[in-house]
Amino acid sequence: MDKIIKGMLLDNSVNVMAVSGLEMIKVAKTTHELSRVCTAALGRTLLMTAMMGAMLKNETDRVSVIIKGGGPAGSIICTGLSDGTVKGYIENPAIELPLSPVGKLDVASAVGRTGKLTVVRDLSMKEPYVGTCNIISGEIAEDFASYYALSEQQPTLVYLGVRINAASGDVLSAGGILIQPLPNCPSENIDILQDKAEKIQKMSAMLEASSDLSAVLNDILGDISFVETERIEPQYRCDCSRTRIESVLVSLGEDELSDMIENEHGAEITCHFCNTVYSFSEDELKELLQYAKQKEE
Repeated sequence: MDKIIKGMLLDNSVNVMAVSGLEMIKVAKTTHELSRVCTAALGRTLLMTAMMGAMLKNETDRVSVIIKGGGPAGSIICTGLSDGTVKGYIENPAIELPLSPVGKLDVASAVGRTGKLTVVRDLSMKEPYVGTCNIISGEIAEDFASYYALSEQQPTLVYLGVRINAASGDVLSAGGILIQPLPNCPSENIDILQDKAEKIQKMSAMLEASSDLSAVLNDILGDISFVETERIEPQYRCDCSRTRIESVLVSLGEDELSDMIENEHGAEITCHFCNTVYSFSEDELKELLQYAKQKEE
């Protein structure tokens, strides 16, 4: 079972969150028929989005992450909710690349290094909060660390890892960690955390050996004082529905709906997040057009 564990370190001077996401990455891989490198790229982004979603306070709050790095894999878009539910897709899911010179999946080349990382928090207010930064590496974890430092002025240690069998493409483990010193954090505590960086980089390998996130987190932290505050069970789940798709069609306006009726005699809408296909007949579109006209009156 996938988990998110939230807590405090070093006498409440540091926020920490860890996620294990093997099952949700497996679902994403199957849903989108992902290549190995796209599994790693989308997987890392889903792990991060799940943790960012878990920071939200209300059920109606939503965070969306958009990565446009200019690489052949295309854009990555993920959405997360406060309960850890995530969904996402990558524009060109079948793209595969040779391994990097060090024998690892070349996520940076697939994602690209020349674009933007954008975070949109919809907190049910008049306008959503939008933050953005330049992509610095395409490795995703480093890019999110840069986002927090530049866009939110919050120094953050970010690790995201998805281990994949090079031959079969099977997902072996997936995990991430987010560590944020609070403003009152003494410098010596930051030094203590930096000493854990090497072990943190082995998190996905540790999760492959033991799927118990709590045990892995305790192993990483060692003698650092840790107080757990919350546990969440994240999952990959799309919340699309026919009703939502109908609302989207109505929002397109009378001209667009009329064009679909006259030229296409129907419509077929595919959800990017789960690949569910919603078909609408000409008569159904006419009903939606009538509803759109009533809204305009």
